[in-house]
Amino acid sequence: MFKLARIKLLLAIIFLVILGLSRPVLAAPEAAPGLDIYSKAVVTSVTSSSANNAINFDENTVQPAIIEVKIISGAEKGRQVKAQYEEGIAGKLQVGDKVVINNPNSQGNYYVVDPYRLNYLLFFILLFFAVAIYFGHKRGIYSILGLVISVLIIFYYLIPQIIAGGRPLIVSLIAALLISVISLFVAHGFSKRTTIAFVSTIISLAIAVFTDLVMVYVSKLTGTSSEEALYLRFGNSPVDFQGILLGGILIGVLGILDDITTAQTAAVEEIHQANQTLSFADLYRRGLSVGREHIVSLINTLVLAYVGVFLPMILLLVSSKGGSLWVVMNSGLMAEEIVRTLVGSLVLVIAVPLTTFLAAYYYSKKNNL
Repeated sequence: MFKLARIKLLLAIIFLVILGLSRPVLAAPEAAPGLDIYSKAVVTSVTSSSANNAINFDENTVQPAIIEVKIISGAEKGRQVKAQYEEGIAGKLQVGDKVVINNPNSQGNYYVVDPYRLNYLLFFILLFFAVAIYFGHKRGIYSILGLVISVLIIFYYLIPQIIAGGRPLIVSLIAALLISVISLFVAHGFSKRTTIAFVSTIISLAIAVFTDLVMVYVSKLTGTSSEEALYLRFGNSPVDFQGILLGGILIGVLGILDDITTAQTAAVEEIHQANQTLSFADLYRRGLSVGREHIVSLINTLVLAYVGVFLPMILLLVSSKGGSLWVVMNSGLMAEEIVRTLVGSLVLVIAVPLTTFLAAYYYSKKNNL
């Protein structure tokens, strides 16, 4: 028990040190002249569209409505201003709705950029936590804690370090290792099962890095095909787009590895507990039989998840390329998603026999100790 407490304390200290080192990077600078200012506001009046405020996009005229809002956050809190908004961007607004407004370049021209939805998102997050804890009990609490730690590592280390000029692939690899060593043990507890899953995850991550590099470079992917990359190009500092693509694929793979390595290790351990006389070959064969079913379901889940996220862009590509499938598949955007899916699927397939081998070896040797 004392040893376990020391391990938990060590992990907590490591995590706090990481946050402490990364905190200055995250510190928000004071608003400088010429920067956009975002504030929360509440709608006090909605008027009809004005032809004088028409905006032309490719010969289509968009007439933003003029509304009055009261700013409820930031330096201009309490001020009543007029703002433009388009229903296609912010939806249909009514008096009393909360919105996020933007004051580009601090010139006094206000625009509604989004409805304010964080309160609803917070409710859904708390609902998810409640359901996870209710059905998962103590394990549910640990899984949520592991999730929170993963998110904090991403927002307090990964993103700030990349923004500060760190190499995206290296930073992503370090973040992946931190998430593995901290959140994996917090979520699943300190046990031989978790240790085997952790070792399998680290080896699989190494394979993922190699596969990631080969596929991206051979496919000549630059990471500049997306709309997000287009916006990043106009930033003040140079951005390693290819590194961001490589790092993003790596972080995505980590989520799959957490699932497959812990589940596969647990399967082999349960088989061993049911019959402790089974040899290494028997444990491996039976564990791999379970793993194959996991592979089939997870690959399908992985592909459908990526398609679901990428569906609007797929529709845009198909419609803009004249329905030519080979042109769509060859485009940079589609190629990036194909490589992302293939790297995840390939590492997933390799992780199953790897984890099964390590778990079967340990539990078969355990009988001889």
